[in-house]
Amino acid sequence: MGSGTVRARQDEGSAARRREQHGWYFYDWACSVYSTSVLTVFLGPYLTSVARSAADADGFVHPLGIPVRAGSFFAYCVSVSVVVAIVVMPVAGAAADRTGRRKPLLATAAYVGAAATTALFLLDGHRYLLGGLLLIVANASVAVSMVLYNSYLPQIAHPDERDAVSSRGWAFGYAAGSLVLVANLVLFTAHDSFGVSEAMAVRICLASAGLWWGLFTLVPLKRLRDRRPDRAAPPGRGRRQLAATFRDMRGKPLTLAFLLAYLVYNDGIQTVISQASVYGSQELGLSQSTLITAVLMVQVLAVAGALGMGRLARRFGAKRTILASLAAWTLTLGAGYFLPAGAPVWFFVLAAGIGLVLGGSQALSRSLFSHLVPPGKEAEYFSAYEMSDRGMSWLGPLLFGITYQLTGSYRDAIVSLVAFFVIGFALLARVPVARAIQSAGNAAPGRI
Repeated sequence: MGSGTVRARQDEGSAARRREQHGWYFYDWACSVYSTSVLTVFLGPYLTSVARSAADADGFVHPLGIPVRAGSFFAYCVSVSVVVAIVVMPVAGAAADRTGRRKPLLATAAYVGAAATTALFLLDGHRYLLGGLLLIVANASVAVSMVLYNSYLPQIAHPDERDAVSSRGWAFGYAAGSLVLVANLVLFTAHDSFGVSEAMAVRICLASAGLWWGLFTLVPLKRLRDRRPDRAAPPGRGRRQLAATFRDMRGKPLTLAFLLAYLVYNDGIQTVISQASVYGSQELGLSQSTLITAVLMVQVLAVAGALGMGRLARRFGAKRTILASLAAWTLTLGAGYFLPAGAPVWFFVLAAGIGLVLGGSQALSRSLFSHLVPPGKEAEYFSAYEMSDRGMSWLGPLLFGITYQLTGSYRDAIVSLVAFFVIGFALLARVPVARAIQSAGNAAPGRI
């Protein structure tokens, strides 16, 4: 075979890989609008207001007969969604690794989540239980879909490409979130001009995120391809499969050590994302328009942050860059405790700090973990990884909700999250990532 033929085949393979990468980016473009518009901006304050309208004279609602302070209901629903996700994610991940058919599973999870999100249009009056149920379904669905989506990364990108590819995916997601938030801001602030009430404008924004999610999921489903599994894996279900996954991880203690660190600090990140709007509206007394503008700022800066931290990782290594971002998270969150009420300027300053570190810390964590996964077990391991991703953390929202329930102060609730970043930093600093990559059976990139 001549050298020209070899080069032609290599070019063809590179073009096919780039095509898959471009399609892969679009799932971040599709589902990140849910995380931004629904989870971060609108649903927390709106569901809290619906719960408060249904509350008794003492400010409590009683789902399943359990007394819950209305201001904690949203945070508890986020935690419950993880219980559902923990049951489903290992099953979906193992099925993907066993059969190699990721796309049908990705499509199912994506469209169940998109349908639940679109159905949030029905949330009004005293229907807080309906809102909680739809939130749980949508959150669990996005978690399952992200297991399958992230598990493509080792298949579509060489080791030296993964930091850049992962960062571009996050940048696509934040760009989509920014674009849709601009439309949301126009509709919400000018709802009278469109002939709709403020509540109706919120419901339209919620439902449009589901429609966007479903529409743009078509792109990755067209471009990504399934691959034959490299190994045969026995079927498992629910807790048995989860237990089997972690038993297998025990043979890779350094991978497990990184995952533990990630689960801790990302729990803090995701809780800040999901509860920031509640903190801004309920504790600081900021308007919904101010919150939308602040989150829009986060999205725009997160695009630059994800790409910029990707470049820093090429120079200093992913681990050092993530550690620096965790230090910045700690300082930013500590400053958030002292924000004066009714002062949007300082809230915007805090949002700018979050935006600059948000995308990079998430993107680099994903790419770093992809190096620590044994070949042929991508979806199975990413199911464990995903338990703390995209607002699916359970301990952080639970701590946030319990702290508010006990103290009645969102300031105390928000500052309690500092512990996740401090502990996560300490755990990550102890992980020898180069040795962990070799232990997983992978080739280490030039700088890690």
